[in-house]
Amino acid sequence: MEDIFTKKLSSKELIELEDKHGAHNYHPLPVVLSKGEGVHVWDVEGKKYFDFLSAYSAVNQGHCHPTITKALTDQASSITLTSRAFHNDILGRYEAYATEYFGFDKLLPMNSGAEAVETAIKVCRKYAHEKKGVDENKAKIIVANNNFHGRTTTIVSFSNDEEARKDYGPYTPGFIQVPYNDTDALEKALQEENVAGFMVEPIQGEAGVVVPDDDYLAKAKELCHKNNAIFIADEIQTGIGRTGSLLASCGNCNCQGHCKRQEDTYVKPDILILGKALSGGAYPVSAILADDEIMLVIKPGQHGSTFGGNPLGAAVSHAALEVIRDEKLTQNARELGEHFRSELQKFIDQSDLVKLVRGKGLLNAIVVNDSEESTTAWDLCVKMAENGLIAKPTHGNIIRFAPPLVMTKEQLDECISIITNTISDFEKEWKK
Repeated sequence: MEDIFTKKLSSKELIELEDKHGAHNYHPLPVVLSKGEGVHVWDVEGKKYFDFLSAYSAVNQGHCHPTITKALTDQASSITLTSRAFHNDILGRYEAYATEYFGFDKLLPMNSGAEAVETAIKVCRKYAHEKKGVDENKAKIIVANNNFHGRTTTIVSFSNDEEARKDYGPYTPGFIQVPYNDTDALEKALQEENVAGFMVEPIQGEAGVVVPDDDYLAKAKELCHKNNAIFIADEIQTGIGRTGSLLASCGNCNCQGHCKRQEDTYVKPDILILGKALSGGAYPVSAILADDEIMLVIKPGQHGSTFGGNPLGAAVSHAALEVIRDEKLTQNARELGEHFRSELQKFIDQSDLVKLVRGKGLLNAIVVNDSEESTTAWDLCVKMAENGLIAKPTHGNIIRFAPPLVMTKEQLDECISIITNTISDFEKEWKK
């Protein structure tokens, strides 16, 4: 049998291979990528695209950033995995760096975002049992409607997205759902017995880049502390510079360098969940951060992961965070995001096909003037790909735009032209 990895295959042939031999748990755009650099990716035929998804914000630092790839290759040639049965010479340095970087006492490293969410849930419940006297097996965690925190059985148990949860029951109990951006509903839920905490996305990405009121997080944290509950911020998608602040929890800050955690805007979570861009897209790395009072409820043997805290992941994550800080990508996202929404709004004011643009920093979305059941947003994304820009719909009629934070204004203007021209051409046919 000819070696399938050396045989030259077309996009069509590669898609057919995936369809035949892979599980059908994704529905990708019909684009087969083979190379990436900065804000660009290339398909196997050599066509060049602007990447406007950034692997769901995992590639904030751009594709194959030389600082991150060097850290990866240098560490890979030394030692990659020891397990936590032994110490390694990278993890402690990384933990010291990252805890100072984000302003917490402790970091617990994991791999995927869903693992980090599961870790936060466990720490929150354990704290409630040990410190608040909540009976074991009775602790409840409040979550927001239309949340997306991952795809494990426990996590889909508190999703109201039937596509994500249908047929995976029985579901894990112990969760209360409240409307997003509704502090009255949160306050009411906090009155229930045995509430351990509230977990929320500062901006709901998968739901369509839903941005809450400016004071929502601050009020939510205040209510949590008033009712002796832990405030958990899931910043897997919104963190690491994406929203024009180091964390979306930083609010409308104006830091011109590394995060200063400005008192008038920053809402410090009791537990912070990070993933995706924590590794620059080069290697799976996630983590939760918390101060000693909360984190030290976890004792040896009570939680872990074979790969969590491995030296390769720690080295990559350290480099990824340095790139965000040294290249001021947070500030770039803030400036370009304002420009993007302003230019798109000018276009939308004259369009019948697109209803609005919303977002923060370089996490944005447009809402298409059609039903969630329609294919309009998908068809638009296919046309944009033909014109050299790849993006993906969410919730049927919403298109999310999240390019790498290394994008320049000139590149962004080119992308705005591709987006608006594609929509204009499509709208002519749509109106017929």
